[in-house]
Amino acid sequence: MEGKQENTPAATASPKKPFAQKVWGRLLVNLCRFAVALVFIFSGFVKAVDPLGTQYKINDYLTALNLNGLVSDWVTLGMSVGLSAVEFCLGVFLLFAIHRRTSSKVALALMVVMTIIAIWLWEENPIADCGCFGDAVHLTNGQTLLKNLVLLTFTAIIAWQPLVLVRFISKTNQWIVMYVTVLFILVVSAWCLYYLPIFDFRPYHVGANIVKGMEIPEGAKSPEFVTTFIMEKNGQRKEFTEENYPDSTWTFVDSKTVQTDVGYVPPIHDFSIERMDTGEDITQEVLHDTGYTFLLISPHLELASDSNFGEIDMLYEYAADHGYPFYGLTASGQGAVDRWRDLTGAEYPFCFTDETTLKTIVRSNPGMLLLKNGTIIQKWSHNDLPVIAQQDTRQPLEKLAIGRLGDDSVPKKLSIIMMWYVLPLAILTMGDRLWAGGQWLYRRNKRRGKAAAKQAEDPSE
Repeated sequence: MEGKQENTPAATASPKKPFAQKVWGRLLVNLCRFAVALVFIFSGFVKAVDPLGTQYKINDYLTALNLNGLVSDWVTLGMSVGLSAVEFCLGVFLLFAIHRRTSSKVALALMVVMTIIAIWLWEENPIADCGCFGDAVHLTNGQTLLKNLVLLTFTAIIAWQPLVLVRFISKTNQWIVMYVTVLFILVVSAWCLYYLPIFDFRPYHVGANIVKGMEIPEGAKSPEFVTTFIMEKNGQRKEFTEENYPDSTWTFVDSKTVQTDVGYVPPIHDFSIERMDTGEDITQEVLHDTGYTFLLISPHLELASDSNFGEIDMLYEYAADHGYPFYGLTASGQGAVDRWRDLTGAEYPFCFTDETTLKTIVRSNPGMLLLKNGTIIQKWSHNDLPVIAQQDTRQPLEKLAIGRLGDDSVPKKLSIIMMWYVLPLAILTMGDRLWAGGQWLYRRNKRRGKAAAKQAEDPSE
């Protein structure tokens, strides 16, 4: 019959639900969102607690690109703080589903850039460690590329369906999370710049024994090398190895050695102290001294802050009165040492130590280290040097607080962060969700009330 719709399967079939309305689709997008958010938060935080370490890594990248002389230290430090803040804030915004469209697009753009860099690292190998997670987690360039490809896929899924992200905070209150997060991560970076990193992931942390950190376990795999010899005979050059080294009729031209396996590398493998005045290596003497030893650390003495030299000189005088060795360790030359002595009146001896080692030991220029029998007892920034009260100057270090092992408790530090950042946001989120739930119940009951009233007025409907 014309005008009558046929009851065919195509006509009665329900329309296919789009991806965003399917339960498994929504679950997939939100799982990707949580994974990316947690990685960004962790990556941004470990960079923020060690802004100087991140700056050193940025300088490594610039050096690999032959751009290190074109960018000032202030710019690289700003890049360090900015990168950590962007990563951390993006992670939090994705976690709470704040500005879902913008956050997901920025995260995708960031991962595209990071993946391109990872491909370059994997192909060219200009830097051994990408620095993605600071000193907390070290990845090979292959692992970095794999990690970035996974995160790139996840961020692409999130950016494809950003409105599927479940909100943990209402739009009216999300500005609170945004401002608190930005303020928190910038304060963390500023605090760790002025003092020292809150969390020390390096092998020279408080409580670490340098001697044990240099030990190689029995049976550990040794580094492997292959040496190739370039030989010449009758005007023809060939390469040989130790296994097929030719007879004496061949003339040696050159050789090259390539490391094929790094083997076991101890956490501390480049620590040495050489006195500038005598050239004597005093590494073992310092590390095995059963008493206390003060070490003033300055990778570049010409760039060191001299604003607190008074406290340094007071510590040296205290050490001299009690017979504690006091050395200045630097990678700078004699000219920089002479200039420092002219500025500060320093009388303590200076020693030469590798620049990278000094930068790893303490993130301050200068910084102070207190050793006892090779164990790091305390570390201080030049902005937080200990001041020994007049009445305590006659007391040995064993009886003073600075002579006791410093508190490097991770649970305590985490509890402080929980109290100042995580707990307030958790309370805000719970309050916001309870208010949103109450509003939803109110609107639902109001709609039901209107429907019931309408039904009572016109029972025929």
